[in-house]
Amino acid sequence: MNFFYKRVDDGSFSIVEYEGNEKEVFIPKTHAGQAVTVLYDRVFRGHEEIVSIEIPDTVTDIGAFVFDGCSGLRSITLPARCKYLWQYAFCRSSIEEITLPEGIRTIAPFTFKDCRNLKKIVCNKGLVEIQARAFEGCSRDLEICHEEGLVISPSIFG
Repeated sequence: MNFFYKRVDDGSFSIVEYEGNEKEVFIPKTHAGQAVTVLYDRVFRGHEEIVSIEIPDTVTDIGAFVFDGCSGLRSITLPARCKYLWQYAFCRSSIEEITLPEGIRTIAPFTFKDCRNLKKIVCNKGLVEIQARAFEGCSRDLEICHEEGLVISPSIFG
């Protein structure tokens, strides 16, 4: 498994590309002595063979289309320090359940677009909003576990 990196403004690193065909992927915590903090857009896009991914707690940002088309990916544990899930982060993946860490405040439009196997999402108490179309193309039977006061758009399914 090969990762390709780019330095981020704060001196940490972003993973910008992945080459491999492993079923289990382990993202490193560091590169060149600095933390890996970002999974850049499209890093794992179309890797149908991936069943599980271990993301270290150093990662704070998960970019757009990162897991797009990962049809083998059934579940994932997001790092406790994660703050941002960008639009389309999980689109067309096969995750069935996900728990959002405390730092995530918003679920952006299309984050889980066409995740047809998604059955349950556990929202953290820090989540303040689920925006329109966040779950477009998902089953309307999706169980959303959340705290009182969460603002949920009436059009989360599109």
